[in-house]
Amino acid sequence: MSEPRNRYSAVSLAFHWGIAALLAVQIGLYFAGEAAEGSGGRDLIAMHKALGITILVLTLARLGWRFANPPIPLPAGMPGWQKAMARVTQGGFYLLLIGMPLGGWAASSAAGRDISWFGLFNVPLLPLPADRELAGRFMDMHELGALALYLLLFLHIAGALKHHFIDHDNVLHRMIPGIPRRP
Repeated sequence: MSEPRNRYSAVSLAFHWGIAALLAVQIGLYFAGEAAEGSGGRDLIAMHKALGITILVLTLARLGWRFANPPIPLPAGMPGWQKAMARVTQGGFYLLLIGMPLGGWAASSAAGRDISWFGLFNVPLLPLPADRELAGRFMDMHELGALALYLLLFLHIAGALKHHFIDHDNVLHRMIPGIPRRP
């Protein structure tokens, strides 16, 4: 009988940390775009939209990878409520990393604003009526999703640090290369 895996695969790690890095850039682009004036701000928001589409595609690919390669089990000694919180947080991330780009795409589509993917091509607009009020509702949902995402990021990072520094288990070892496995 083979020993169970105790670390995520290189592909899983690449998806996790790649999307995390893009998300950090995405948040920075949004705030910089909102603070900038004129064409500079519009350019940053255009990059924000293109990166959102990229995150959507990568998240869908990551979800496909996860279905084909189930995650390693959570530690056996972890309380049931923590396992439930981990599953809810992970599910929330997938929901938001798919829903937020779709919401932004829908808002741009209803507003009749093109989404250029880094100047290489335009992403086709969704077949929605041209309606500023509808675009505003989609944008309100997109912004509400951002607040939920910030909460999930906080919970995710706080949970990982708790496991490492308080529980002294191997949860962080599973996701961060270079952290040695604890006995």
